[in-house]
Amino acid sequence: MLKITPYLEFDTEANQLVDHVSGKRVILTFSESAVLHRLLLSSNPVCSKEELLSAGWPDRVVAVTSLTQCISTLRKKLDPYREVQLKTIARRGYQLHISTQSHVKLLAVNDAESMRAAFFDVSLLVKISGIVIALLLLVLAWYFSDYHKIKQNLSRWSAQDNFELQVGSLKGSGKLLYKDDAPHLHPFMWEKHLQPDNDFLTCYEDFSAFAATDGANYSMALCPGDNKEQCAGKGLINLTSVDSEPAELNLKKFVELSSAMEQRIRYNRVMLPESSNTSGAYLEHNYQADVYFPVKDELLIRADINMSLIYDSADTGEFYSSTCITDQDCLTTPIKYKVRGKFKQYSGMIDDLKVDIFQVKVEQKDLIKPDKLNDSAVRFYRDLRKRDFKDKELYFIRVHQDHKTAVWTIPLFGQVTAWYHYERFDI
Repeated sequence: MLKITPYLEFDTEANQLVDHVSGKRVILTFSESAVLHRLLLSSNPVCSKEELLSAGWPDRVVAVTSLTQCISTLRKKLDPYREVQLKTIARRGYQLHISTQSHVKLLAVNDAESMRAAFFDVSLLVKISGIVIALLLLVLAWYFSDYHKIKQNLSRWSAQDNFELQVGSLKGSGKLLYKDDAPHLHPFMWEKHLQPDNDFLTCYEDFSAFAATDGANYSMALCPGDNKEQCAGKGLINLTSVDSEPAELNLKKFVELSSAMEQRIRYNRVMLPESSNTSGAYLEHNYQADVYFPVKDELLIRADINMSLIYDSADTGEFYSSTCITDQDCLTTPIKYKVRGKFKQYSGMIDDLKVDIFQVKVEQKDLIKPDKLNDSAVRFYRDLRKRDFKDKELYFIRVHQDHKTAVWTIPLFGQVTAWYHYERFDI
């Protein structure tokens, strides 16, 4: 077998050309095979007519027209292979020219030598073009990857330490989380919804807090106590404003009302009896928070939020979320929105704040419509209704975690940041 190009070989015994791309075999006559063999092996760049006549018709005397006809048919059989050209050299003979630039689009050669030859035979321009295309494909793959989506999501947020807040009788500092295009990053945007009250929180000396805004909603998540590292999980306050007009929330009345609302009915808190037998097959990480949405002259709306993570590896698993919306007078019967899917956990940074971000691929959604809907709850129902149609992929950011609590920013009515109770259960 003589190799003509990386994909075309000449079988001298069977008198045929073997195309390894198409699998086609081109049959040659004895004379065509002999002439081609001499052209391939000749030490001279040009083969004379006498030399080719002697090779193609040994021990015979034939006219030059026989060689001319043989060259013509051989050219037709080589015509599909543009790298191989059988040229006539005037008054000298014939020359077989094989280009070093391969036009083959797909190699089907098994031996490594042919593969190497096919690569090195291409021009520098073709090589550079191939490298550029490969790099573009890599960039596109990265751009549409989940990791890039995570980076994009986190890049929209910024963090600021020592953000001063006045809540009741206490003045303290917390962390501020905000989207980069969010306006009005002033404590007033959070404090304006609270009535001044010098008697509120007098039993505490300090508090830990997270203030957050996506530019539309302004959330305040507060844990009373002077331990900045570990929240005791008692007296958590989660307020989110969804209206620019000051809500004028009376803090003392709010605490009494919110306690009554939470004791009246609890849809989402997981309550399991204590047991020494904790050998369940799965470990559930459960987070629960009550978030309140004060609006001036409207009923107080409560969102009872429950989230569960069940890991099946170090950073993947099952995600469950259930949100129940009610109002202070029970005029709105429960609006329930449930989400189930697969999560992938990533670690990242928002400025100097280390966070965990969870990408949830939604597999199932359930929106339970209320029998009655008060005017105060209409905007919340519409938001959940819209999410029920649209959400395919969700991002949840955990910005703090300790033994008993955690702080999450979740995609609910825009972005809502709240302090959650945290428990683990064997199931």
